Amino acid sequence: MDQPETAQVLPPFGRALRDAWVVTRENADPAGFAQDESLFALSNGALGVRGGLEEGDSPSQACFLAGAWERTPIEYHERFPGFAAHTDTRIPVADGTRIHLRLGDTPVRLGDGEWLHFERALDLRSGSYRRQLRWRSPDGATLLIDAERIVSFDSAALLAIRYRVQSIDYSGPITLESCISTARHATEQGDDPRIGTRVDGGLASIDAAAGDLLAHVLQRTAHSNIRVACMQQHAIIDDSLGFRLANLAQHGVMQVFEGELAPGQSVSFEKYVAYAWTQPEGDDTDAQLLALTTSALSQASTQGYDALLARQTQALAQLWHNADLAIDGDPATEQALRFNLFHVFQSSSRDGQGTTAAKGLTGEGYEGHYFWDAEAFMLPAMVALAPDVARSMLMYRHGTLERARAHARELNHARGALYAWRTISGDECSAYFPSGSAQYHINAAVAWAIRHYVDATGDDAFLRDVGAEMLFETARIWLDIGHFNPRRGGAFCIHGVTGPDEYTALVDNNHYTNRMAQRHLRDAAAVAHWLAGSAPDTYAELARRIGLESFEIMQWQRAAELMYLAEDAQLGIFPQDDTFLDKPRMPAHADGEGKRPLLLELHPLTIYRHQVAKQADALLALMLAGDEVSLAAKRRNFDYYEGVTVHDSTLSASTFGVMGAEVGETEKAWRYFQDSLRVDLDDLHGNAAHGLHMAAMAGSWLSLAWGYGGMRVVNGELRLRPQLPDAWHRYRFGVAWQQGHLRVEVDRTGVRYTVTRGDSVRFSHAGEPVRLRHGESISMPHRALEQAPLQAVIFDLDGVIADTAVVHRAAWEQLAHDIGAPFDEHIAERMKGVDRRGSLEILLERAPHAYSEREKRVLEDRKNDYYVAQIDCFGPGQLLSGARHAVESVRAAGLRTALASASRNAPLLLERLGIAELFDYVVDASRITHSKPHPEIFLTAASGLGVAAQACLGVEDAAAGVDSILAAGMRAVGVGDATVLARAEDILAGIDAFDIQRYLNRPPTVPGTAAEAVSNH
Repeated sequence: MDQPETAQVLPPFGRALRDAWVVTRENADPAGFAQDESLFALSNGALGVRGGLEEGDSPSQACFLAGAWERTPIEYHERFPGFAAHTDTRIPVADGTRIHLRLGDTPVRLGDGEWLHFERALDLRSGSYRRQLRWRSPDGATLLIDAERIVSFDSAALLAIRYRVQSIDYSGPITLESCISTARHATEQGDDPRIGTRVDGGLASIDAAAGDLLAHVLQRTAHSNIRVACMQQHAIIDDSLGFRLANLAQHGVMQVFEGELAPGQSVSFEKYVAYAWTQPEGDDTDAQLLALTTSALSQASTQGYDALLARQTQALAQLWHNADLAIDGDPATEQALRFNLFHVFQSSSRDGQGTTAAKGLTGEGYEGHYFWDAEAFMLPAMVALAPDVARSMLMYRHGTLERARAHARELNHARGALYAWRTISGDECSAYFPSGSAQYHINAAVAWAIRHYVDATGDDAFLRDVGAEMLFETARIWLDIGHFNPRRGGAFCIHGVTGPDEYTALVDNNHYTNRMAQRHLRDAAAVAHWLAGSAPDTYAELARRIGLESFEIMQWQRAAELMYLAEDAQLGIFPQDDTFLDKPRMPAHADGEGKRPLLLELHPLTIYRHQVAKQADALLALMLAGDEVSLAAKRRNFDYYEGVTVHDSTLSASTFGVMGAEVGETEKAWRYFQDSLRVDLDDLHGNAAHGLHMAAMAGSWLSLAWGYGGMRVVNGELRLRPQLPDAWHRYRFGVAWQQGHLRVEVDRTGVRYTVTRGDSVRFSHAGEPVRLRHGESISMPHRALEQAPLQAVIFDLDGVIADTAVVHRAAWEQLAHDIGAPFDEHIAERMKGVDRRGSLEILLERAPHAYSEREKRVLEDRKNDYYVAQIDCFGPGQLLSGARHAVESVRAAGLRTALASASRNAPLLLERLGIAELFDYVVDASRITHSKPHPEIFLTAASGLGVAAQACLGVEDAAAGVDSILAAGMRAVGVGDATVLARAEDILAGIDAFDIQRYLNRPPTVPGTAAEAVSNH
């Protein structure tokens, strides 16, 4: 089945390969078909159809309805109160894509023939999936099969297929068997809990009929009592086919058409498939369901495929206008972003009966469940690009509010509402409460999404009519699971929860949960006051109905003001929870074949005992609600949590990408952006076959707009601070904002903003307020990230103040000789900037035998004795040229000075060198527990000086030292080899080139020109 090099690439697909609007694949290996079925799946938020071949019998091809799911009891050996009683699983429904072929009496089995050319194409403008196969049968007959399909955005659940078979060299009869197949059932769970399940029941056929015009099947679930009707109808093109017969098959129904082929001739028809379904326990009759499908097919066949395709293109035009996406210099990324946005858009509910499932409607992964990421990742993308879709997603949450109230009672909350962590119907479906029901932060995600939607759209009616009730009911839960803790100075502490990081469960004061709860409580109180003032009758009725009292609102405000948000004084970061930093780090884990997360390799308790994060947690809080956190603090948290995060969740990369761009980690931001961008296109996690990762796809857009575009919504204001990645010449994106639309164009000279729709748009560029009217543009310069005024300089010792490295080296080399360990240039370089124990560990890596802890301490002392013996002869003459002047110039400028050396002999050396009095603070290296590049030593120096880290400049000669300075959120100056110290802000050949004035009066990174508003005509 391999495609030979001489295969002919037939139009239009040859052109599509060079079209940024069309995604194509030429994979003819069945091993990759399941992934391709996910990539080329079509949906409209209600119906999802995987991108399989009409003639094939792929076991992973399926059709789904967002409203068709089965309920299965969850079995526990030990069941306790409040445990989830059942799970809801979205299951495959009748598949209307099937069309089987016969040449004469011989069935066409694609696997038995030769694939001369094969290509799939997803047209993002029209939302259509096309594929073409040039195939030769074992008997030598060559066919060209063209198929195209859409899932209509105009109809609740309509699939339309245009299908053509052309003969290249075959003469004879051809038969097309158009089927509705009910053979597909839910995938059973293997060793990966992310795919498949144990379904008790499922869909069973309860009726079927087939005639010359219509054919249908009716199905019903065993426990959820949902009934589904699927009906098909055909339109023959150019009288190329005639109806032969219709019958009932073992698994479904079939209508058979026949015709004649000769070389150059073709047969074709259009196939329309409509679905209708009931609510669980719904009272719609079977006749009503069939009437709905009959009506949908009648309308579709009257319009015809071309008209449906045109309407599909029109429906997508608004999405692409709002996205307004273009990237000069990177067509692959431009296409991938469009591909991702298309999938999130088409997989999101439009009828208020659902939201966006983790895998959309593209596969069976995660049982079709909705999670908190719908609000935290998918919804912000839809708010900016398709606000009506975002509103529908929130209406689903309002529609399941009563189930959230019931779930709160299950968990012993007398009042309020707690949304289920994973669900379809609104009921909790997680059997493992430590990483399921304990994720109370879903309430904060829903609240955050409501505020984000209302700010971006100005839809106060939504807030008044439904949003306020959700905010109030969910806010109540925080007062139940937290309290004002006298042991923490009366701070409001939240207990026994799990944050987004599922590798750390049932903790106190999860930072993400606390910070998002703080935002939630503040907003709930503010909305209560707003509603009481703007719609007093509505407020009074709502307060009466839910029993809301003014004292409760006061408690919300007090809890928000006193929310416990700890910051570790030593590391300068927000601890993920009360005990996270006390745990040992997870040892390096050998990677198996493919990307297998730790949860598939280790017992949960083993994971919980270690300082390891599945995904962004505290850092996500800084992305969604970090507007009050300094840039330096964000930088420290980024650096620390990057070191303990394994990114086993596809949600993680986009958060690190956004935050990496914000804190200036441009290379890392780019890498994380590419990971989220191509997680499914390149199958980076090895499970795209189970369905596409909607949160990662939405996250790729967040990486663009929030990361590189610097976009945030703060206190109702749209803020932007765009930057240009090195890989691009320029780029453009758009944002729908309060009935208007803002185009953002970024190049190396600056940013150009244009209002393309609406009367006007207000926003800020790098903190500068801007108001543009329709048709106006303004060009603004790039703005450097704001730096705190410089207050202190922190120097390293070795290689900056004095060349003691040669003495350290001699001492280590003598010790190596004593114990018979090798010592070379590579080892010496690795030791630079590393403390005594860290250097010893490097030396012992290749030692002849292992050493106990007591023996290691003896070796440390011996090395130190060698070192002290040699520095006894040190004096001012050993100062590096310009070192004294550099420190004195800092003091003369009114700044404070500190020394941050890993050497425990630093105070003695300063005395010998005659400069001890020039330093206001010297770090005690014996009290430092982490080696560089950890930021601890520089943060300790800043703390000792009483100066904020972001107001400090660090001077280092080692790469690890520069990284340590940057991780502390400080500006870094390197002394030495520019290739080694490339990450420093400034690099000097020697300390004698140090000029404090250049850092006191640092110019902007990117020079700009004055802003100028112009009208577009």
